[in-house]
Amino acid sequence: TNVRASGTDENIQLTPFIDLSLEQALEFIDDDELVEVTPDNIRLRKKVLTESDRKRASRRMAS
Repeated sequence: TNVRASGTDENIQLTPFIDLSLEQALEFIDDDELVEVTPDNIRLRKKVLTESDRKRASRRMAS
């Protein structure tokens, strides 16, 4: 007996990336983010990559 799960698929709509110049990226970032600059790309990323590490770091800063 083959039974399928009756749950619905939850699709996440992602917004397309915005191609930023270096100046725009520097204006756009928050205190917890960095701008990575390579010869081919300019990327925004968090200082602490994993969410659990970010929560741990924010608790350390609060105490």
